[in-house]
Amino acid sequence: MFKRLKEKISRSRSGFIKQLDELFLGKKEIDPELIEEIEEILVMADMGIGTVQQVIEKLQQAVDSGEVSDPDALRNRLKEQIKAIFKEGQNGSQIKETDSKPFVILVVGVNGVGKTTTIAKLAYKYKQEGKQTLLIAADTFRAAAVEQLEKWGQRLNVPVISQKAGADPSAVVFDGLEVAKSKGTDVAIVDTAGRLHTQVNLMKELEKIKRVISKKVEGAPHETLLVLDATTGQNALSQAKTFCEATDVTGIVLTKLDGTAKGGIVASVAHEMKIPVKYIGIGEQMDDLRPFDPDQFVEALFED
Repeated sequence: MFKRLKEKISRSRSGFIKQLDELFLGKKEIDPELIEEIEEILVMADMGIGTVQQVIEKLQQAVDSGEVSDPDALRNRLKEQIKAIFKEGQNGSQIKETDSKPFVILVVGVNGVGKTTTIAKLAYKYKQEGKQTLLIAADTFRAAAVEQLEKWGQRLNVPVISQKAGADPSAVVFDGLEVAKSKGTDVAIVDTAGRLHTQVNLMKELEKIKRVISKKVEGAPHETLLVLDATTGQNALSQAKTFCEATDVTGIVLTKLDGTAKGGIVASVAHEMKIPVKYIGIGEQMDDLRPFDPDQFVEALFED
């Protein structure tokens, strides 16, 4: 698994990590220019200004105090500092299922981030664990979204509850949870329209869906996962902030990490949002949705 992770995030490793390694190569001493160049590389890797400033301040403190006295030690301290930031907000990073049935996962995010594919991968994961799973196609805004989810359901042999395009999403959720409860389904995963954060009416619709879910199943939704596209950089962070204002996001799924050379966005999201990154998407295969392990991720980034 570590080897596959390392392969899949090779673009980030050959991007900003390679730049860091080239910067340290042949350096005999730590000077202000070295610190400045580290800062520039981290900012360009989408780590975010605030996050980078914290890293640089701590690096500078370590240098000034004499804890770190040579470039190799500085690189190691940088690695540990990035690892610490990745761990921010990671308490409760694993999805903990309740005894109640169904366990309801609400999935939100804008169009194009890989939301429907993420739902399919989650369904595959639960099916592999022997859990009876049901998908609810509450993205009635786009006819193609319902069809896409139905195709995934057929492929995975997982039932999909849907209605025609333009139907009331809350009504679809109501019907879906009725079926889930009657069949004793273990996990119900709810797809929602790919809301643009500027569309207030769609955000209100999301709030309505949550109310319906909580009335049908006590304590639900048990998880609200926000799907973000790692390749969009700081735009993903602005989306995260907007969705968190509209709904109680309990975890983040970062997709397409295999498609970016700027893996620093993981640190930016972890530092700024203080919400657990629960899964990362590192490829097209069904098992390429992985629980996020900060230690493993940073080791895979920095390993030659």
